[in-house]
Amino acid sequence: MEVRYMEKSDREFWYTLDKHLPEQEFENKVNTKRGYVLLENQCPVGLLRYNLFWDNTPFCTMLILKEAYRGKGYGSVLMEYWEKEMKDLGYGMLLTSTQVDEEAQHFYRKLGYKDCGGFVIDIPAYAQPMELFLIKELS
Repeated sequence: MEVRYMEKSDREFWYTLDKHLPEQEFENKVNTKRGYVLLENQCPVGLLRYNLFWDNTPFCTMLILKEAYRGKGYGSVLMEYWEKEMKDLGYGMLLTSTQVDEEAQHFYRKLGYKDCGGFVIDIPAYAQPMELFLIKELS
């Protein structure tokens, strides 16, 4: 297994998994090194991207794997890689989120994240279940 920064050449693979990243943001993620690709035998199988919440706190905005690689530890590899890099960059805490009806909340809790709030979007065109925020201190 290998984790590396996303590259322009990852565009086609990236959009097979990430349906939410606007096209103009793809190159921004490449240029700012705020996205990673997980490779298994040189084949891309997962990705992680993040932003800075409040411009000072790393916030994982997407973690997704090809279906065949879910539930086998690959997501933990990506998260641990990101957490180590954020710690090495001097950050003291991390954030992520997931909808309350998604199983990902249990995955994040196993990695030491704890619930820290949420919000509901009730604007009809954008309505979704509550978004749950999770936080983790880097020690």
